[in-house]
Amino acid sequence: MGTTVVKKLSLVASLACVLAGPAQAQVTKLALGMSGWTGFAPLTLADKAGIFKKNGLEVELKMIPQKDRHLALASKAIQCAATTVETHVAWNTNGVPIVQIFQLDKSYGADGLAVRGDVKSFADLKGKTIGVSAPGTAPYFGLAWMLSKNGMSMKDIKTVSLEPQPAAQAFVSGQNDGAMTYEPYLSMVRSNPQAGKILATTLDYPMVMDTVGCAPDWLKANPKAAQALANSYFEALELIKTDPAKANDIMGSAVKQSGEQFAKSSAYLRWQDKAANQKFFAGELQQFMKDAAAILLEAGIIRKLPENYSVMFDDSYIK
Repeated sequence: MGTTVVKKLSLVASLACVLAGPAQAQVTKLALGMSGWTGFAPLTLADKAGIFKKNGLEVELKMIPQKDRHLALASKAIQCAATTVETHVAWNTNGVPIVQIFQLDKSYGADGLAVRGDVKSFADLKGKTIGVSAPGTAPYFGLAWMLSKNGMSMKDIKTVSLEPQPAAQAFVSGQNDGAMTYEPYLSMVRSNPQAGKILATTLDYPMVMDTVGCAPDWLKANPKAAQALANSYFEALELIKTDPAKANDIMGSAVKQSGEQFAKSSAYLRWQDKAANQKFFAGELQQFMKDAAAILLEAGIIRKLPENYSVMFDDSYIK
């Protein structure tokens, strides 16, 4: 009996060594900057559901406002970041290099401009005050893009610097003439029609799309980890397909929403699987970066147009 127990114990111990050995050797630590934006939620899912861990990654998801994310990247506090495509263009052009390696989402009405009931068109916004994040963020760019498409610019309006959540809260409580915000906060406006209405969203102006990028020196040193990061994202999308209730609960809890509320928010965007990524990186990304750069220049976010767009992405991780 004694020897059997000893044999069993030594077998368990050796198994533990076998299991622990390679896994420990291959774990790569990285910090990724992001926000509570619904489109980024599959990264939270990959973390909470153990997908990163299974793929040999120890990922710290850091909640950093978009206006500060490039500072964290420049100081090496993070190695990778999730943000909008035009923000990657701005960071690169303004001296913080980052290489986009996969696309996360495309907004289909998840970002929008809320206005008071008496505003009938963009022309009515002249001289009005809009709550919007600081220059260099997606909401600021979204507002600039919408105005530009209507023959106007940021000079035609007044802005109050508010992040998406407080912008929506201030608007619903009667402050400011408008708010540029996104899900889950845009739903605050949808559920308070007495406060106003949504003048336009990314259904009318498809210009919000997010990608994950990493510092070029980190990518060179850690190609396997970068590949594992991309794979983990695609696996998280599979989990959303196969077990939506569980996935929505996990993703919702991170932004203090129920699974049902989260599912409603995420209906306004499309996560991009591997096939969608391959299509996007085959030309659409490059064209959008060029269109975005013109508006970034007009809005004063960048001082000159980029010389080289090809250094801003690497499509080898989505093949």
